[in-house]
Amino acid sequence: MKKNDEQLKTQARNMMSNAQGHLFEELIKTGCVIYSSQERAEINKVPEPFRVTKKLANGQFTGRFTAAAQPDFSGTLKGGTAIHFEAKYTNTDQIKRSVLTDEQMESLEHHRKLGAVTGVCVGIKDNFYFIPWNIWRDMKAIYGRQYLKTEDIEQYRVKFNGAVMFLDYVSERMDGHGQ
Repeated sequence: MKKNDEQLKTQARNMMSNAQGHLFEELIKTGCVIYSSQERAEINKVPEPFRVTKKLANGQFTGRFTAAAQPDFSGTLKGGTAIHFEAKYTNTDQIKRSVLTDEQMESLEHHRKLGAVTGVCVGIKDNFYFIPWNIWRDMKAIYGRQYLKTEDIEQYRVKFNGAVMFLDYVSERMDGHGQ
């Protein structure tokens, strides 16, 4: 019985984390809509590469992922610069570098080398950050560890007005999304 209780707790935690991750992405998508209406950027959520393998009753189906995922969000900033970024949320006090897969990191690095603005949009509890890819990539060298705490990344905190405004840092000392 005890093992079953632990499994239920783990399942509940996983469901809550999944729901929070989806809410975080919706808050970013709202920011995308605002930036589009301001003609500052056109950025969209990239759909997961997925194929339906079997249709079931009541509109349900089974399926599988067909390729390594691309960055969560992709688009163009006013002036023509591409932007690609991942979105990661945690309810803990820190975010681990390992939340990105090797494929996601390779993709962000590739886009960076081509001149795109790249980064990781992070939600840590009630605060939101846009961490430039080179900072995320090199966090071990910069911070001496493979995770970030909120005090490490305060300079990358972005505005929140009911939407995650990932192009707008709270601190004006940052000059755009320098790479």
